[in-house]
Amino acid sequence: MLDAMKTAFKLPELRKKMLWTLLLLAIFRLGSFIIIPGMNPREFGADTIFALLNLFSGGALANMSLFALGVNPYITASIIMNLLTMVIPSLEEMAKEGVEGRKVIAQYTRYGTVILGLLQATALTMGFSNTMKDPGNPWSIITAILAMTAGSALLMWLGEVISERGIGNGISLLIFAGIVSGLLPSTINTVRTLGAGGISIIGFLAFLVIALAVVVLVVIVTEGERKIPVQYAKRVVGRRMYGGQATHLPLRINQVGVIPVIFASSVLAFPLTIAQFFPNVIGNPDSFWGRLITALTPGQWLYMILYALFIFIFAYFYTAVTFNPVEVANNMKKYGGFIPGIRPGRSTAEYLDRVLSRITLAGAVFLTGIALLPYIISGITKVPVGFGGTGLLIVVGVAIETMKQIEAQLLMRQYEGFLK
Repeated sequence: MLDAMKTAFKLPELRKKMLWTLLLLAIFRLGSFIIIPGMNPREFGADTIFALLNLFSGGALANMSLFALGVNPYITASIIMNLLTMVIPSLEEMAKEGVEGRKVIAQYTRYGTVILGLLQATALTMGFSNTMKDPGNPWSIITAILAMTAGSALLMWLGEVISERGIGNGISLLIFAGIVSGLLPSTINTVRTLGAGGISIIGFLAFLVIALAVVVLVVIVTEGERKIPVQYAKRVVGRRMYGGQATHLPLRINQVGVIPVIFASSVLAFPLTIAQFFPNVIGNPDSFWGRLITALTPGQWLYMILYALFIFIFAYFYTAVTFNPVEVANNMKKYGGFIPGIRPGRSTAEYLDRVLSRITLAGAVFLTGIALLPYIISGITKVPVGFGGTGLLIVVGVAIETMKQIEAQLLMRQYEGFLK
């Protein structure tokens, strides 16, 4: 791997892309420490939704910095636009127009990012206004809102530049950098608590073994797929014969990636976001609304039940949106393809739907287990886990995809890459 990295840096074009990526990621980390005027850094408990958002932003939320919102507004806007593209015919036609259509949709996504960033910045500022240096000054509140919104827009631009001029998906790499940046402080704090009165050595070793096993499992499931054999019949076009070859249709176990977990987290974070606008009504822990908000914080039993339920629902929903068995079966029939032992057309669509439902069930169970993993590990080993299962999924997925892109760049030039 080190030899391949050295080879990659020897190639001028690839070296330029990697340096661009590192430079923009460094700007992201620098902006995470620029505190917004009038705001004070905060401490978030491990069992709060803000701790998860702070993890994705690389500590920028706790610092109340320029990048406090992270890329969450952009992710939410992208998800909304993807769903609208599936249900609104005009947007669907626009997406099929090619590069120009995708540019228009990307522009709509940028507008949505600014709007959502403005709303989230307002909720965040109003919710934490009591900790500001001058909470009664309207200009301080306006400055904080505009700074967070501008920071979110700047991160969106950085991500697009990385995708265009660097290596890998820019938004994913920004999340990756934010999560990885919190690994070292978390590890140091954990090691400091070893010994008498803290975490036991046996518990820490058990934690390392479980963590290693989970990483291996995540890599296996992320790369795991069901290969459905497809045979193409021979056909004559003019004087040439086409087809006759055998291939396969890959169906991944985790067909939708980490999207269902993000959807579930966003839905459960919505009540907490709304609660920031009504601190007097919801802030009372003895009231009905106060108890409900407390029960919906991460780590509580109601939150975990709803979290698992929403992950299952969104896993099946997003799979149905992104993979249409009827359309796939019709395309196979159109080009003379068929699954051995299955009639083309409707029977093929029913077979693909049946296989996909079973695979999605396994993927949903896997995603649920990974999402609830921090609470399970903490209960078994008594070691506080600051690196959640969602973060682990993102880190492993982004690392694998980035390595594949570097591998493709090296193979184009006939050099040995990472994967063998």
